[in-house]
Amino acid sequence: MPEVADIIRKVQRIQIVANRSVNDLLAGQYRSTFRGRGMEFDEVREYQPGDEIRTIDWNVTARAGTPFIKRYCEERELTVLFLLDVSASGAFGTGEQSKLDVMVEMVALLMFSALKNNDKVGLLLFADDVQSYFPPRKGKSNVLRLIREMVAAEPVERETSLDAALQFLNRVQKRRSVVFLISDFQTEASRQALAVSNGRHDLVGITVSDPREHELPDVGFINFRDAETGEIVEVDTRSPRVRELFQRQATIRAENVSQGLRRAGVDELAVSTHVPYTTSLRRFFDNRERRNR
Repeated sequence: MPEVADIIRKVQRIQIVANRSVNDLLAGQYRSTFRGRGMEFDEVREYQPGDEIRTIDWNVTARAGTPFIKRYCEERELTVLFLLDVSASGAFGTGEQSKLDVMVEMVALLMFSALKNNDKVGLLLFADDVQSYFPPRKGKSNVLRLIREMVAAEPVERETSLDAALQFLNRVQKRRSVVFLISDFQTEASRQALAVSNGRHDLVGITVSDPREHELPDVGFINFRDAETGEIVEVDTRSPRVRELFQRQATIRAENVSQGLRRAGVDELAVSTHVPYTTSLRRFFDNRERRNR
């Protein structure tokens, strides 16, 4: 368990980085990408010439004896949920940050973006099963608490189950929400679980990877230990064939994840530990904004 002082320092640093990114880089992009995604009922009023017939509320009309229509307004707030994979494979990283470090900072940035728009923010931490769940709430104190929970989370040495997290989400969150599923996707989610969740919510898959997971260096014999299963394999990286096979399998795995998300209708935001995640976020927001016009 990290020391309390270390947690506080890391939360403060993340808060500074996230706030700066919200103000300098992503101002307006979050709002234009996710806000106004639906309409909510506002009131009924008497029908007036020129109103659309399809907006007539027939139940109220029958009771009142005169035509009434339903009026709707754009949703003023969103519910935003973050499903964060805290399995042990996230602790891997060959740059300044591990995959989990990048995930936590990205989530913090998106949380502060939601906070700026007065949205409700919730968090679900999972590995082989749900580790903890914090229902959506408003306010800065809620966001800071959720960041502390992410920073304090210990990596879990068990095989990831994306399906378990998505099934729990669908049980507890009835209101349509924006949902970010953040993971290195070492285990793929079933197409059914993705499709069901995306049908109920606006689901975005954030796939986080490290370059060393796609390419082996020529450094002789290496012992690889699976962080989630504990399995150890010795590999001779001097062999060009071994390095080529490793790269090919990594490419296939990444393509399968992307294809699975795409077939379920889920937008993918791909992030690398060696590329600033703000660059990936801006590109994602730009693409989605263009598509929604």
